[in-house]
Amino acid sequence: MSESVMEWPGRVMAERAGRRYPADTMKLGLCASPDQVAPWREFPFDYLEVNVQSCLKPEADEAAFAREAGILGALPRPATATNCFLPGDLKVTGPAVDHERLARYAETAFRRAAATGIRHVVFGSGGARQVPEGWSLAEGFEQYVEALRICAPLAERHGVVLVVEPLNRGECNLVNTVLEGAVAVARVDRPGVRLLVDIFHMLRNGESPDDIVKAGPWIAHAHVAEAEVRSAPGVKGDDFGPFLRALRRAGYTGALSLECNWVGDLRTEAATAYEVLGKQLASAGF
Repeated sequence: MSESVMEWPGRVMAERAGRRYPADTMKLGLCASPDQVAPWREFPFDYLEVNVQSCLKPEADEAAFAREAGILGALPRPATATNCFLPGDLKVTGPAVDHERLARYAETAFRRAAATGIRHVVFGSGGARQVPEGWSLAEGFEQYVEALRICAPLAERHGVVLVVEPLNRGECNLVNTVLEGAVAVARVDRPGVRLLVDIFHMLRNGESPDDIVKAGPWIAHAHVAEAEVRSAPGVKGDDFGPFLRALRRAGYTGALSLECNWVGDLRTEAATAYEVLGKQLASAGF
């Protein structure tokens, strides 16, 4: 075996066993950069979630994007989701909003996402949506909804879904909870804009799992990590069961990405996280 090719530790591959683990109704993905996973020989996750700004380069020329597209095409699993939609200087709230730049950026991002097989674009981007000091939070929310309305038809044109990621109150001051995110999505009411449930942010906020059920019709993507330091499942031993059961009750059977801070070796922690989360999903009925 080449020294540049890494083995996946401690797991019998689901393909070898002739089945999927966890169940077919939930796809598990990993948020990581292409260079982190390109050398891995075995990769149990169904997909990768990569960074919009570094992998799609919405404000770079086509040659720069073509290089990144080639890298994405050679990965061990397809990249079907992206995060970090907007750079911090592309403001969607406050006095410095630039709708023309936003529309150009979003059009390019969605077109390039579709060209590389990416279906979901995650709109967290706390720096872009943070309401500046002295600006009304209510006005900031209206500006945020307007930004989503600008993006919605562009996403739909390319068969892409922009998913709103509520961020915990320690990271951003706008759209912090699942229910607030659902309100924003409902205000837009377009198929190109949907909601993301991030269990890490819900845990940090102290949100109820029942809020997932209330927001169920809008949910199109999900993230998970442990609450204290955003560690991978299995590091601190967090039980995600109530939230996973709520996703099941909401009828959600889409994708769930591990968006974690890796405190040790990524391959080892990801292998453990895959097994731990798989067992919790099975217990939740997936």
